[in-house]
Amino acid sequence: MTTDVLYKQSYKNRLGEINKLAPEAAKAFGQFDQKAMAEGVLPAKLKELIAVAVAHVTGCPYCIDIHVKNLKKLEGSKEEMAESIMVATALKAGSAYAHSINALDAYDEVDGDSLYAKGGLKNLAQLNKVTPEINKAFQQFDTAAMQEGALTTKEKEIIAVAIAHVTGCPYCIEIHTGNAKKMNVTKEEIAESIFVATTLKAGSAYAHGINALNAYDE
Repeated sequence: MTTDVLYKQSYKNRLGEINKLAPEAAKAFGQFDQKAMAEGVLPAKLKELIAVAVAHVTGCPYCIDIHVKNLKKLEGSKEEMAESIMVATALKAGSAYAHSINALDAYDEVDGDSLYAKGGLKNLAQLNKVTPEINKAFQQFDTAAMQEGALTTKEKEIIAVAIAHVTGCPYCIEIHTGNAKKMNVTKEEIAESIFVATTLKAGSAYAHGINALNAYDE
């Protein structure tokens, strides 16, 4: 099999082949995905907004295509979709920004066993002094992405918690879980958002198996 593109709509048909090659795992994943995306304490529409946001972080074009179409069927607007993507963008950028704490410690050869010290965010002041204008621009973007619009601030914080678990940023998890709690988001809602993130992160690997099959069959 040869092709000049790595993604086509028709390639999604090859997922059936993956399912046949690893049937038990495929079946178990399908059941988990179905349960994670089912309406629960979070409405199905919000779960699809989380899914769209996560898919932009995992970089899975198959997932983007599927979940945008699912969102549209649930009458999610283009504005809501765009805002969820901007939350994902801010959180992905924020993860890189927050992890600069580790870079600063490494550069300064700071002694210590902890790479994620609680309260370590105060060290970002060093980075801000080195690049003040860039930092100001980032903070303005982050604020704009998280402010109320087509989506409520509560919805955005729930999406942010999910994204933070995909980027693996402990500082972001701490901040946005705290923000969500202040907005009366329940522990059950947090848990469901995390499972949507989990199935989308797994689903990205699963869906990219299509590309593996294409490469294998060349």
